[in-house]
Amino acid sequence: MCMKENLIHYRTCVCNINYHMVWSVKYRRKILNPEIEEYLQELVQQIAEDKGFAVHLFECGEGDHVHCFVSAPPKLSITAIVKYLKGITGRKLFERFPEIRNQLWKGELWNHSYYVETIGSVSEENIRRYIEHQSKSY
Repeated sequence: MCMKENLIHYRTCVCNINYHMVWSVKYRRKILNPEIEEYLQELVQQIAEDKGFAVHLFECGEGDHVHCFVSAPPKLSITAIVKYLKGITGRKLFERFPEIRNQLWKGELWNHSYYVETIGSVSEENIRRYIEHQSKSY
């Protein structure tokens, strides 16, 4: 088993930490039109660069939710990444497209919740097998 693909080297560690994140517009309002989606994609890439993580894929689905494939260093928690992405994009989208406020109440763009799962290049079964077959001789 080779676990050397997609490794990121930092000063004190080597890692491959990836997430699939999904979050939706408040009340599932279908406000993410092509113009907003294009600006949102630029914002997400800029935020990632500023905060030290990478967004490999970004897509809006059905005009009311977002999918993101992200790689991040271990010092960044998933909650911090989501907070950056949802908080900054929400504020900047309202600034650039004030008309979307009319479709939402209480001045919030994104739903409070989100979905996240970790993505690995190696399956759980392969990791278990690898660990179980480590040499026990010292």
